[in-house]
This record gives sequence, C-alpha cells and structure tokens, in this order.
Amino acid sequence: MFYRIIRRDIRTSKGITLTTMLFVAAAAMLVSLSAILVVNLSGAIDHLMTQAKTPHFLQMHSGQLDQDRLKAFAEQNNKVEEHQVLDFLNVEGARIVMDGHTLADSVQDNGFSTQSGKFDYLLDLDGKVIDVRGGEVYVPISYMKDGSVKAGGTVTVGDTSLTVAGFLRDSQMNSLLASSKRFLVSPADYAELAQYGTTEYLIEFRLKDLSMLGAFETDYTAAGLEGNGPVITYPLFRVLNAISDGLMIAVILLASVLVVIIAFLCTRFTLMATIESDYREIGVMKAIGLRVSDLKRIYLAKYAAIAALGSILGLALSFSFRGLLLENIRLYMGESAHPALALACGILGVLLVFLIIVAYVNRVLKRFRKISAVEAIRFGTSQQTRAGSGRFTLSANRLLNTNVYLGVKDVLSRKALYATMLAVLVISSFLMIVPQNLYHTISSPSFITYMGIGDSDLRLDIQQTDHIPEKAADIARVMEQDVMIFRFAVLTTQALNVKLDNGVVERIKVELGDHSIFPVAYGEGHGPVAANEIALSAANAKELGKQAGDSLTLLVDGEAKELTVSGIYSDVTNGGKTAKATFTTTSDQAMWAVIYAELADSMLISSKVSEYAERFSYAKVSDIGEYVTQTFGSTISSVGKAAWAALAVMLVLNVLITLLFMRMLVAKDRYSIAVMKSMGFRNSDLTVQYYARSIFVLVTGMALGILLANTLGQILAGAVISSFGASSFKFVVNPLSAYLLCPLIMTGSVLIGTVIGTSGIGRIQISGNIKE
Repeated sequence: MFYRIIRRDIRTSKGITLTTMLFVAAAAMLVSLSAILVVNLSGAIDHLMTQAKTPHFLQMHSGQLDQDRLKAFAEQNNKVEEHQVLDFLNVEGARIVMDGHTLADSVQDNGFSTQSGKFDYLLDLDGKVIDVRGGEVYVPISYMKDGSVKAGGTVTVGDTSLTVAGFLRDSQMNSLLASSKRFLVSPADYAELAQYGTTEYLIEFRLKDLSMLGAFETDYTAAGLEGNGPVITYPLFRVLNAISDGLMIAVILLASVLVVIIAFLCTRFTLMATIESDYREIGVMKAIGLRVSDLKRIYLAKYAAIAALGSILGLALSFSFRGLLLENIRLYMGESAHPALALACGILGVLLVFLIIVAYVNRVLKRFRKISAVEAIRFGTSQQTRAGSGRFTLSANRLLNTNVYLGVKDVLSRKALYATMLAVLVISSFLMIVPQNLYHTISSPSFITYMGIGDSDLRLDIQQTDHIPEKAADIARVMEQDVMIFRFAVLTTQALNVKLDNGVVERIKVELGDHSIFPVAYGEGHGPVAANEIALSAANAKELGKQAGDSLTLLVDGEAKELTVSGIYSDVTNGGKTAKATFTTTSDQAMWAVIYAELADSMLISSKVSEYAERFSYAKVSDIGEYVTQTFGSTISSVGKAAWAALAVMLVLNVLITLLFMRMLVAKDRYSIAVMKSMGFRNSDLTVQYYARSIFVLVTGMALGILLANTLGQILAGAVISSFGASSFKFVVNPLSAYLLCPLIMTGSVLIGTVIGTSGIGRIQISGNIKE
C-alpha cells in the first residue's frame, strides 16, 4: 500500500519531485567533486615528489663553490641521507628561440640542466626518469600548455639547435610561481651551451627525517657554507605545486558546503509544500486511525527515494566533470598515487549527503504530531497565527501602493515562514559574490603586494653577475634623468647573520632600501621607516618566533645592531624567507638587486621595457602586468572558472528555490486568496502582492549577503590564501560585478521563479476554498 501511495504521489507532483532531486544532485555532485579533487591533488603532488625524489633542502647559489667543504659537511652531519650539487645554466630569454619565437618576454629564469644522478629527477609525462640523448631537449611543461613549442620542434641557443623530444615535469619548478624553469639536455650538449649563459648551482640535500629540516637549516648556516641565493625547502615545494588548483578546489569546497545547506532548505520547502497540499488528506488519515509513525513512513520513504536518486545522479555528474577539473592536475603532476581512495571519498561524501538529508526529513516530519485532524479536515490548510499583524494596518499606509503594502505586511507578519527563503537568498548572494571578489582580487595588479612584490610598472632584476650595487646605481642614474620615469626605488639584498635569543646565529636575506615607495601588504604592523626597524616575511617571523614590536639582533659590518620588528608581510619569492630594512652597510657584496619604477604614462610600458632591456643587458626587465599574467595566469584562470561556475549554479538554484517557495506559499494561502477574491481583489492585484513579498525578501537577502561577502567572505578567502603563503588579505572589489551585475542577475532569476510559482493564483476558486 505504501508503495502505491508513494508512486501516485510522485506521479502527481513531478515538478516538485524533479526539483528536489536536482537540488540533492547538485549538493551530492559538489561534495563528491570536492572530495575527489582534494584527494587527487594531494595524492598527485605526493606521487610526483616521491617519483622525482624532491630535495628536502635546496640552496641556490651563484659564485665560487667549494665542493670539498660541502662534501665534508654532508658526511659529518648525521641528519643528511644524500646530497648533490647540480649545475643550472642560466641563459637570457632573448637567446632561447623556440620554433622561431624567443623567450625575451618571459619573466622566468630559463636555463639548462642535465639529468640528476641521485635524486631531484626530471620526469616525462608518463612519470618516468628521462634519459635524454644528444641533440635532444626536454622542455618545461608550461611551455607546452601555452603553445610556445610542440614535440618535434626546435630549441636554438646561439649556434646550437636541439630537437624537442618531449616535455618534462619538474617537482621543484613546475609551478608558474617558481621563478626558474629547467630545460633538460645531455651532458655533451650542456657543455656546448655553457658559453651562452652563467652557471648557478643547486645545492641539494635529502634528510633522513623531514622533521629535522629546521635543525638542518641551522647547521647549514652555522657552517658558513655557500648561500648566495634563495633557500627553498620541501614544504614550500608542496605549496608552489598546490596553489593554482588548490584555490579552485577551495572555491568548489565553499560552494559545496553552502549548496548542501541550500539542499536542506529546499527539501524543507518541498516537504512543507507537500504537507500543505495534502493537509486535508493527512487530517482524514489521522481521523480514520492511521498512526503518526505510518504517515511519517510514507513521506520518509518518498524523500529517501528522491534523495537516493539525486545522490546517484550527483555522483554520476561528478564522475562526468572530474576529468575536466583534473586535467590541469594530471598534466602538471600526473595521476594520484591513490585513485581508489579518491573514488571512495567521493562515494562516501555522496552517502553522507544522503544520510543527512534523510535524517533532516525525519526531523521535519515530527510536526505531524501537531496537526489537528479536525482543523485539517475543516480548513484544508494550517492556521498559522500572524504574529504582530496588528501593528501593520492598511489605514496607516501613506507611502506604498495598497498591493505592495499588503505584500510587505505579510512578510513582516510571518517572519518565521519567510526566514527560510531569506536564508537561501543570503547564501546565494554570498556564494555568487565571494568567488567573484576572490577572482577580481587575484587578477588585480595589486595582488602581487600579498606575494612580497611592489606594485609598479617596471621591475628590473640584477643577479648572477658581479658588481651588483654599481650596476644598480648606473640604472638609477639613468632613471633619475628619464622624464618618463615618475618614481623609482632601488632595493639591494644582502645575506646577514641574525643572533637568536638562545645565542644561535642564522643567516637571513635582508632587502635594503626605501620600502615606502612601492610597499607590499603587511599582515601586522607597517614597513620599515627608521634605520632601527626591520620587517620580516611571515615565514621568517614564524621561524624566528617574532611578532611586530619584538626586537631582533643583526650582525651588520661586524657589529651587533638592535632592530625593532616593524611589521610582518607575505612573501612567496626567494623561498619566502626574507626581510626588509632601510639602514645601509659598508659591504659591497649583494646577492641581487631589484629596481621598481612607475612611469608617468603607462602607455609607454612596452617601449620602456625594450629600451632598458637593450641598454642594460645584465638586467632582466619585466612589465609588472605581464609578470602577473605569466606568474599567476594559471591560478587566475582556475579561480575564474570556479567563480563563473558558482554564479551559473546559483542562478539555476535561485529560480528553482523561488518557484518552490511561491508554490508552497500559494498552496498555504488558498483560503486567504479566496477571501481576498471575494472582497473584489483581482488576480493581477494578488500577483502584485506576491511579487512585492518576493522582492522585499530578495532585497533584504542581497543586502545581508553582500555584507557577509565583504566581511565573513573576506575572512574565509584570507584563510585559504594564507595557507598558500599570504598572511594578509583584503578583497579588491569590482563594484560593477559585485554591486550591479550579480544583484541584477539574481533579481532576474528570482522574478522568473516568482512568475512561474504564482501562475496558479488564477485557478483558485472562491467556492472551493471558503468553507464554514
């Protein structure tokens, strides 16, 4: 009997059944996708770094190298399992020609390497260690993705021409956020290419236990070994590999949580609408002796069936879309080491959604105990007390149209009824605006200030050369005379020793110069202004145990210098462990120098890049806009796709949820509608009242949603960004998108749902709904 009742009920309410199933399917799909993507990303990164045997500690160094001293240190240090020194031939981008196009505009440090013999292997697209032959070159995978070169093409450097045999995965430098890219060649070809570049050394260590990493860094610094370059550690390699796809997954994860909440609310909508529609029948069944538990079984079985079908559909859809979303992960890092685990987590997520929805339905159905059989048979609808309705009288209205006033009055009189729809619209606007704000923030030129880079028009890098301070001064003198340069700043980085509270001495990279001209974003405090102030990167502050306001002792020119930590900033460049100060030193030994410049006319950026690159061949000249595109392009693209997908999903859900709510409302108000018709209200008058209710709730929901998006949303986005190295974060809001486009689209979707949902008002008859 139950089966026949459920089947008949589903047949007679196909629209509501289908809508509910779609909501459950959307929730199940997003939860499954989130689980699958998280497990696959983590597993693929682990698999890649295991296959490649990524070094735990990497010291990049340019200059003289004492191999014997390094070997002795490694042998005597009981934390070291293996060590090696690899040569990296840094070649100017203008000298590298790939299929007729140079890399002159590349912001990356492009260079050539040979295959490692112990660890840090370069892998092919099948995850195998590459055995490169003479006359061949394997190209970083990023150049395959952007179409710079194809397999079988040529890479030419000077008089040496090499055939592209394939593309490589580099567990260190895969990410666009990594500032260097390695091309793999044979030892013989490397020797031939050596004349075209400068050699940089990759000093690498694998430790017996990764937990010893901090102590090992201290040992390396204390030994006074080579350190003219950034230090990068295993955890940072993981972050660099994860950041692009990780942000996209974070957006999907946020969407999945909120859509699950909306699915619960939608289920409640449909269940309440069904109960309102069946109110008289429920009363009859209670009157003839049917128990509440039997009534609950009927509805619970129906919604369990809908939830099961929706969950299966959602799981199937997640399997359909996972290939598209996993494409970038598979390209850069290969397959996960645990594909079965990802599948199991996806299925488990869907099962969890199903069980929670069934439990939620069972809880809602407890209201059957409160239904009076007599009241249900007499009125056919629940008789809800309109709290506070006496405060809103029609005679007091002086501003609004009568129908609009009655619509607003109904919302204010039955707040509990409209609270569910309000919650859905708040969540919807939040989910539409937050991903859009995140997308506009990371695509904004100012976003680089969260990464430790000043917001300017030009950036000139001087490194891997001699007399760096003198060369930086030469460029500064030219800029001083250049009328097109509005302002500029010269920042020189030196390696200085810091004395910790326990007496241990460590080495940190300190960028010296005026940091007020092109400041970075500070999570705590401010940039250094006085000569006794220093700002630390978040990674350095954490390692040194310092906060803004603490003191720090640097060894400068052979003397201890007491400094106050003025602020903490984010930095993902040069290993993330940097510092900024304004004092000067007598040393002429600089690791590198960076010159930022802002032009009087931004239209001249391209010509100035060419002018300064040609005039100062030892400097790498970059357009900051192009730097952002090349460095964060993949990340921006991933977040952009997720943001627009969230917008599209929420538009569809808005239409469906509004349609369901309005149908429920019309079904619940059949008696009131019939009474108003008998008093002379036309169908058009009643329709306007429902439009007024919908728009009033919509405007309130959007206002609250926008407020939450710019407060809670910023906190949530900041938490995600901080996990990738940016300790401070503020939205860069696009007013056109956040305050005009999204509200307009949302309004349109809600109005469509309202029009369809209230279309049944004209079919309500006075005689059939007013009874004594």
